[in-house]
Amino acid sequence: MPVPPARRLVIKLGSSLVAGEAGPARFARDIAALCAEGRQVILVSSGAVALGRRLLDLPRNARLDQKQAAAAAGQPLLMQAWRESLAPHGLIPAQLLLTAQDTEQRRAFLNARGTIDALLKAGAIPIVNENDSTATAELRVGDNDRLSARVAQLSGAELLVLLSDVDGLYEADPRRVPGARHIDRVAAITPEIMALAGDSASGGLGTGGMRTKLEAARIAAAAGCATLIGSGEGEGALGRLLDGLARGTLVEATGSPASAYKAWIAGTLAPAGALRIDAGAAAALARGSSLLPSGVLAVDGSFGRGDCVALLDPAGQEVGRGLSRYDDGETQRLLGARGADIAGRLGYSRGDELIHRDDLVLR
Repeated sequence: MPVPPARRLVIKLGSSLVAGEAGPARFARDIAALCAEGRQVILVSSGAVALGRRLLDLPRNARLDQKQAAAAAGQPLLMQAWRESLAPHGLIPAQLLLTAQDTEQRRAFLNARGTIDALLKAGAIPIVNENDSTATAELRVGDNDRLSARVAQLSGAELLVLLSDVDGLYEADPRRVPGARHIDRVAAITPEIMALAGDSASGGLGTGGMRTKLEAARIAAAAGCATLIGSGEGEGALGRLLDGLARGTLVEATGSPASAYKAWIAGTLAPAGALRIDAGAAAALARGSSLLPSGVLAVDGSFGRGDCVALLDPAGQEVGRGLSRYDDGETQRLLGARGADIAGRLGYSRGDELIHRDDLVLR
């Protein structure tokens, strides 16, 4: 099964893989090989609750507060295991704990995306988990399959890999129906495809089954990210799956992460304010440039960092919209400034651009 090339991957590993006897070490060599190829790897790693529950001798059907205690005790063990596994390959892990709020609110979304980008540029491996120790029911993503899809969405990944102890989607449960046909490729997550999903096939440590994996794939597909569902059992499983040498199910994406993100900006966000720009800035935007403070004439409305703002040319026509790196008060203080002057005027800088071209859509 050919797997589409991807510069940035999100790899989710289930509890049964991470908290089992072999632990993260079995994946370190494959992760290092991906990094050596110049690819960027983000890990979403389950296992903290399972490790902490074992350490504290808590029951599997523990209360919420006991599960949160297990997460608190297990998270250092999980990161220690990843650090010891990656260190021989010269790789540095970095912990990032998220909640649903961090993936759904614009400001938190941008903060999380910026942190991941900075870690990848520094050569670190972001290791993401849900903040189980403090997340309440209404703030939980729910499982790490969905969390990994949200991470793929906010990071602009081209491929999401969901590893557990099953090798993909079947037309029927192969444990109950011998000879059930394996499905190699899914063009879209339809109700008929969802109906094929059964309950968790995990050996008892994980919380997500095939249904959550397909739901995650649907989120990823809408963000322009393909999803590969496969087994992480055995040494070198990740590499074999990505090389097309192991069986898995590929869920196709529509478009690219960049096109999906810009469609979201253009079609689903109502501008909170507007920036009036000069003719030179409008021409620069048309050539694919970012919006610099030197090209802004006036600020209309009240908006915060990460809010969507409309861009108006000298005639008052909207020529684009995008996500502002600075709020309305900060932007007002930056009118006419060069990018290099931002830190001097504000005492800090979030970048030389008011709106980066990646967060900008022309109309």
